[in-house]
Amino acid sequence: MVAHFVAAAARRQPTVSSATDITPIYNDRMQTIMASESTSSPSVLMLIAGAKGAIGTTVALCSAQLRQDPESILSGLTTARRFADLGDPAHIAVAGWDKLQTPMEEALRRHGVLPESLWREHAPFLSRIEIRSAPPEAALLSEQVEAIQGDMRHFLARWPSAQPVLVNLLPAAWDIAQLHRLETLDEMLKVSAPLPDLAYVLAAVLSDIPVVNFTPNTVEFPVVCREARGRGVPLAGRDGKTGQTYLKVVLASALKARALYVDGWYSLNILGNADGRNLMDPDRACGKLANKTQLLDEILGYKVGAAYGECSHKVHIDYYPPRGDAKEAWDVIDFKGIFGLPMSLRLNLQGRDSILAAPMIIDLARWAAALKKAGIGGPIPELGFYFKKAVGDHAPLTFQEQLAALDCLEQKIRGERK
Repeated sequence: MVAHFVAAAARRQPTVSSATDITPIYNDRMQTIMASESTSSPSVLMLIAGAKGAIGTTVALCSAQLRQDPESILSGLTTARRFADLGDPAHIAVAGWDKLQTPMEEALRRHGVLPESLWREHAPFLSRIEIRSAPPEAALLSEQVEAIQGDMRHFLARWPSAQPVLVNLLPAAWDIAQLHRLETLDEMLKVSAPLPDLAYVLAAVLSDIPVVNFTPNTVEFPVVCREARGRGVPLAGRDGKTGQTYLKVVLASALKARALYVDGWYSLNILGNADGRNLMDPDRACGKLANKTQLLDEILGYKVGAAYGECSHKVHIDYYPPRGDAKEAWDVIDFKGIFGLPMSLRLNLQGRDSILAAPMIIDLARWAAALKKAGIGGPIPELGFYFKKAVGDHAPLTFQEQLAALDCLEQKIRGERK
């Protein structure tokens, strides 16, 4: 079975991509779009932490492509026909932060997610996307938050009518146990550089900006959740499920629905992008591996491997440079029917990591914007469809429950607006 998924304060100077080494040839429609950008207002403003990574640059290109050929992107969104009152789903804006000083188009070329033929004509548009420098990680958390909030004010002044949403796309990091024990915001702000993600998340929450945490990093600490609830700020996360884990949820739910007993599940994932290289560090990988592993027991309602006295759900991630962003995953599923007779299923996914992730990012940003507009804040477990480890209480587990939860959440948004 093969599935082919072919702030520093406002005074700081922004790092803006330059359109060097390209020929300024693009059609009249793109010229009109760029000329009118200052007078037209996007419906959603995605503020991306890690904007020049493989996924971030793909999202940026989507924002350009949406203006020129909307259907090529809208056809891959689950929210294209939802939330009409948010405005045109094809008109979104992107800004954010990154450590890299290279131009956006050079980052696209380096990641190699898309052939240059697909993005070259958009280089003038991409050069206008404002990406600011990440704050110094050695600074106190309070200083980082202040700097990022300054950047956010700058972005909001540029797009005053758009609903901003913070999207966290930073690399996997270590879990910081002490942050779970902190009881007040003041205590947390005094910590020195605990986790790069946390500064962006706190800056957003304290600025009443919704948060989408697509990374496996834990940022939904008790203090953060309490602030989000009190301020009515939606908090969605964590760890987006783009390929192998998405299909694992679908298959596990199907096996459970048929009362077939899962005896073991072996999963291998190879990828050659920066995410894959980063996950070779066991301390950085532990959160993602835990998210991938725990959900199977939660869906099935029993521990896989209990009959053997040990877990027989194995998950491995390997960095394999030749694949780049084109990841591949194998699953071997052993299950039993009546009389305890064994059966087996093989799944091979050949996917494109950022191509699968980018439309999910846009969908989640639109969900977060709609939730904020409806006055619904705090952790949003109903968005578990998009995540390996949904935050909040009573998150839906099976695929059927996750789809139903999305429908219920949309109805809740409509009801709150009324």
